[in-house]
Amino acid sequence: MSLKLVTAGSVVAAAAMLASVSTAPVNAAPKGAHVVAEKVRSIHRVDLTVKSAAMNGSVPVTVLSPGGSGPRPTVYLLDGADGGDKVSDWITKGGAESFFAGRNVNVVLPAGGAGSFYTNWEKPDKKLGKPQWETFLTQELPPVIDAKFSGSGRNAVMGLSMGGQSAFALATRHPKLYRGVASMSGCPRVSGQANEAYVRATVAKSGANADNMWGAPGSKDWVQHDPAHKLDALRGKALYISSGSGAVGPLDLAAKRDPKDGPENAQIAAGSALEVGANRCSLEFATLLRANDIPFTSGFRLIGTHSWDYWKRDLPEAWNAIAPSL
Repeated sequence: MSLKLVTAGSVVAAAAMLASVSTAPVNAAPKGAHVVAEKVRSIHRVDLTVKSAAMNGSVPVTVLSPGGSGPRPTVYLLDGADGGDKVSDWITKGGAESFFAGRNVNVVLPAGGAGSFYTNWEKPDKKLGKPQWETFLTQELPPVIDAKFSGSGRNAVMGLSMGGQSAFALATRHPKLYRGVASMSGCPRVSGQANEAYVRATVAKSGANADNMWGAPGSKDWVQHDPAHKLDALRGKALYISSGSGAVGPLDLAAKRDPKDGPENAQIAAGSALEVGANRCSLEFATLLRANDIPFTSGFRLIGTHSWDYWKRDLPEAWNAIAPSL
């Protein structure tokens, strides 16, 4: 094991960064977003508060960055339907901070997207309001990140579960913005009775109504947000798709579970059922890609439920699949 020389000056500088809580200068990005506050959590992590015109409010965004002047690529990493309000689940549950430490990439983790599918909602919803995530993520936020963290303009988008669908939808709707796309236990395709039901159930779990998101099932907006109808937009990109079969494995049996979420057997059963649906949908989408001669990296597993024990293992594989494109 090699040891690095640590100077007194570097220790003082790091300590100062860790202790700082500052309000950043209000430098508006071209599309109406700017940083209004930031908190340095470590020498490689900053929690931002980004004021968004599209979202009509502020959005918590964590950024992992190696520091220095760059330039470097950027990965947008999206939560699932139960994502944290203030900090991304990829930070609190997924081990993203330790995994990306030392890697020359900016990792952007927005919080507060639970149940939203990171899309622009058509109508106000009693639970979620009228979020405009697509505009925020594709137009407002990238200029802020690139300017503040030396972004190179080379981007990728990855997500789990709900965020996996969102990643492919964003990439097909904005193909020039992303070079790589990854879905872990997601359901990229939203057309068809089973897939529509999967999406609607995911939104309903958060207390919202999917009719306010894309209208009635089968309507124009549902079709426009289905990557299966825009496969050509994925050609030339690095793609990764993974899911488990839903079968319970050793990781499920050894996992520590919060008693507040119900009996352990019930939690395992729910995770199994969710992954069965995600697996069916992911395999369906992968079959479409293969039939249309669009290469992708497969991470399908013979066992595994809808849980962080598996997504933490998928993250390195997803990164290895898309990193060469950046």
